[in-house]
Amino acid sequence: MLLVKLTMLRNLDVSVKCLALTISFIFLFFVASAQDNSPYSRYGLGNQTPTTNVTNRGMGGVAAAYNDGYTVNYANPASFSFFQSSQEPGSRKLNTGRVVFNVGADGQGRTITDKAGQAKFTSPNILFSHVMVGVPLRKNWGMAMGIRPITSISYKMQSVGNKYDPNSGRLIDTSTTLYEGQGGAYLGSLGTAVKFKTGKTQYLSLGINGGYMFGSRDYNSRLSLFNDSTTYASAHFEHKTSLAGLYFDAGLQYHLKASEKIYVGLGAYGNWKQKINTNRNTVAQTYTYSSETGYIAIDTATSTSNEKNSFMYPSSITGGFTIQKIGNMLENEAGWMFGADFTHNNWDEFRFEGRVDSAVKSNWQVKVGAEFHPAPKKNVFSRTAYRIGFFTGPDYIYTHKTTTPVLGITAGLGLPIANYSMMSRQSSMINLSFEYIKRGNNSNIIKENLYRLSVGFSLTDLWFSGKTKYYED
Repeated sequence: MLLVKLTMLRNLDVSVKCLALTISFIFLFFVASAQDNSPYSRYGLGNQTPTTNVTNRGMGGVAAAYNDGYTVNYANPASFSFFQSSQEPGSRKLNTGRVVFNVGADGQGRTITDKAGQAKFTSPNILFSHVMVGVPLRKNWGMAMGIRPITSISYKMQSVGNKYDPNSGRLIDTSTTLYEGQGGAYLGSLGTAVKFKTGKTQYLSLGINGGYMFGSRDYNSRLSLFNDSTTYASAHFEHKTSLAGLYFDAGLQYHLKASEKIYVGLGAYGNWKQKINTNRNTVAQTYTYSSETGYIAIDTATSTSNEKNSFMYPSSITGGFTIQKIGNMLENEAGWMFGADFTHNNWDEFRFEGRVDSAVKSNWQVKVGAEFHPAPKKNVFSRTAYRIGFFTGPDYIYTHKTTTPVLGITAGLGLPIANYSMMSRQSSMINLSFEYIKRGNNSNIIKENLYRLSVGFSLTDLWFSGKTKYYED
């Protein structure tokens, strides 16, 4: 009975910690101030958020062949079968399994500069990154679930100049137009993977994710005309579209022992073209504005509501490899891993409400990264994982028929959290990643520099204790 009580109390303690962290990050998800301002997010589905866990971001985003018993690699669902587990002797039942809880947030600063370098704007932001839970169901069979953002929309721009009649081409007057947009897409997912032994030291894992994509695109423009002798009413145009639909992706991983100390992994993951439902509301109205009352509508010219349609989310595929030497504590040996991924996104398939979007284009990306574990010693630096990497390729946003190049340089740390309980089988880690991303060059109207610091908490514990006894009644 003592064993049962201690196990229940320990698992309850972990559950309370996970619940507290989850509530904190969900609170951040809803109340974090959206100070970000990126004109590029006006196009397509907005700016793409990181597609990998904080651990992988420190290595340039390498994830196709990556798996770890302490990390939920949600980029490739085939990794879910590698969660730590053991069977009861002579049975297929699970004796112990390490449950993994990952949660993360991003702090970023974005600087945008126009082509002439005459104007510069910097915006800070704190964003929710992900909440994921991984659970081993049986030996070589696992599942994971969670929620994360896919894209974000946040921009505010102002245009000042002359306004012309679109039919006659005659000058109307001087005008100011304010363009604003908010929104983004999110994915709640549930996935599973099964691992098969195909040789003496060879394993094939197959995984699939099913989920629900949801979000919104809210575009507003406010036009004001100015004249010394004539007073005009200002005009407001809004297009607000909600997004909702089922989403699926899949992946595979193949791992083998190449030599006594070297392991090789191959992986691929992706999604097929999918239809996501939309519901659009529009309004065109005149308004007045004051600092005391804000925007007040005067008269509505046209409006529509609940216009149901859909958009086609494009297919994508990523393939990659890892080469790894696992450190040996008994022999005081260091460990390392090197990997690379190649991604192709078929944005030429993208259709929003049946229309081709000329502002997006199919793109590719190369990711390269490495991780190093020093030989273990009696200090925190030797127990820290060190990561570095980079990624490059054209952005999927293709404005003014001009390619937008992207280059990212990354670094990361995996910091173990000390566990002072001799009875605990918990293992926790803080993962940090830093990314510098350069977007655009002198050929583009706008250039962006993005600095992103991501913080991820990985909490794990051995659950599902079976027949093994540590204390007698």
